[in-house]
Amino acid sequence: MGPPMRHPVTPDRRYFVVRGRLWRCSNPALPDAERDRLTRELMQARSAVGRALRAGDTAAERDARGQVHAAKCALGERGEPWWTDGAPDYNRRLARNTPYADWYAAISSAEIDEAKGASSMR
Repeated sequence: MGPPMRHPVTPDRRYFVVRGRLWRCSNPALPDAERDRLTRELMQARSAVGRALRAGDTAAERDARGQVHAAKCALGERGEPWWTDGAPDYNRRLARNTPYADWYAAISSAEIDEAKGASSMR
């Protein structure tokens, strides 16, 4: 089995792309220990959302979703952008509708060509 599939990351490392949509990356300036702690908090909060949904507990779900949001903001994935050059935030936008459109079209074409090559080798 090969390495796990990774999502493409924009050349400026601000976003990764899932199904054509840009998602903001975590702030790379965060110290590793803080990033690890916040990631653990995020995973615990996501688990709490699932437990609340299964239990039908809307108050617990609301609280857990607030914890998810707080962790994502602390990681830099939501809220004010972590970069300081004044560039706009394209979080959650389709890559094809942003200044990353040409880059995304190029990598999408390369991925399609790669997939065609792999399927013809079977």
